[in-house]
Amino acid sequence: MPRLPDLHQQYLQACQSLSRPKNPFIACMLQEADKHDKTKWTKGITLKIAGNNHVVPVQRVTDEDLQALVAVLQNTIFVTGLDLRYNVLTDDGAKHMAKFLQENSTLRYLNLMFNDIGTSGAELIASALQRNETLLHLRMTGNKIGNKGGMYFASMLQINSVLEKLDLGDCDLGTQSLIAIATVLTPHESVKAINLNRPLLHSQVEETTVHIALMLKTNSSLVELHLRKHEMKKFGVERLCEALYENCSLRYLDLSCNKITRDDVKILADLLKRNQTLQILDLNSNRIEDIGAIYLSEALALCNRTLQALAVASNNISSKGLIALSDSMKTNMELSYIYIWGNNFDEATCMAFSELIRSGRLKPRCTDVEPYEVDGHVHLAEVSHGLRKHYYWTPSWAKDKDKHANASLALGAVSEY
Repeated sequence: MPRLPDLHQQYLQACQSLSRPKNPFIACMLQEADKHDKTKWTKGITLKIAGNNHVVPVQRVTDEDLQALVAVLQNTIFVTGLDLRYNVLTDDGAKHMAKFLQENSTLRYLNLMFNDIGTSGAELIASALQRNETLLHLRMTGNKIGNKGGMYFASMLQINSVLEKLDLGDCDLGTQSLIAIATVLTPHESVKAINLNRPLLHSQVEETTVHIALMLKTNSSLVELHLRKHEMKKFGVERLCEALYENCSLRYLDLSCNKITRDDVKILADLLKRNQTLQILDLNSNRIEDIGAIYLSEALALCNRTLQALAVASNNISSKGLIALSDSMKTNMELSYIYIWGNNFDEATCMAFSELIRSGRLKPRCTDVEPYEVDGHVHLAEVSHGLRKHYYWTPSWAKDKDKHANASLALGAVSEY
């Protein structure tokens, strides 16, 4: 087997030819990559050049650094993933990335999360992806591309038939771009997961949710949908549930941080009684209270046998609702993951979940609480488990794909690349 190119040496040569100083962080990561020849030839590698390393401070990647880096990677067939989150890339850096995406034929995963890319950069990247035929997963999370930038990505989706996972969460999308994306996804066959978290909406009539629901009625490829912080209320929940009675593909629905109340959850509970597709339901940080929890527990105990994970953390649920959920797990053997931290625990609640864990019905790593005893009384402590605990950041002692902190990946709705 011939020796693979030396990425570190090529990077130094690229910096020299561009008359720019090297970035020691990039140089170090390329040196590490050079040590794994066998991996490069078989599975390919992901270069992790994330700028949020607080344990060992690093020099974040700039637009000029990116130009030298992509010059090295342009003809490298074994680099299939590039993680550039939390750096200081701007629209100028997006020019280099767009050129790279147009010419590269091996990159499958690109993470540009929380850089400084704006509308112009979004236009360049979206335009490049119209011709790119290899990229499967793109994270633009946290780049303030705005409503106009969202429209560029909607136009891209009309042409691109390869991209499977697109994350536009926290990108300041507006009503127009959300409607455009929903409209484009209606007949789309390649996108399997999309994140539309935290748009900037200035209306209370939930027209964006209406269009997303219309898309779900006919889309047969989408399996993961994130609608966090959409100001969703009863009307929006009704429209989504009406669509999901007809949808046979969606397995992961994220409605966390909305305005869903106990009465609205009854609509979701009725859906669960008939739906045979949903596997993960995230209702964290709403206000379903005891009555809402009881609605869910009745559906899970009597009818539903497909839901595997339920998140109801921070929902103002007290003993009555939490005990009802714990009781539902005694008859429903499919529900394996449940997250309840941030609600109102009393000793009866603590005893109920302690017994579930002690009996083996609920695995300790499948929930976000852990029982402990003080002076003969059982209490619950929080543990760092959840559906997507490592969505924004990964602690130094953990792995990106820790299945206990990121249960949604373990359940396999749409795996990370």
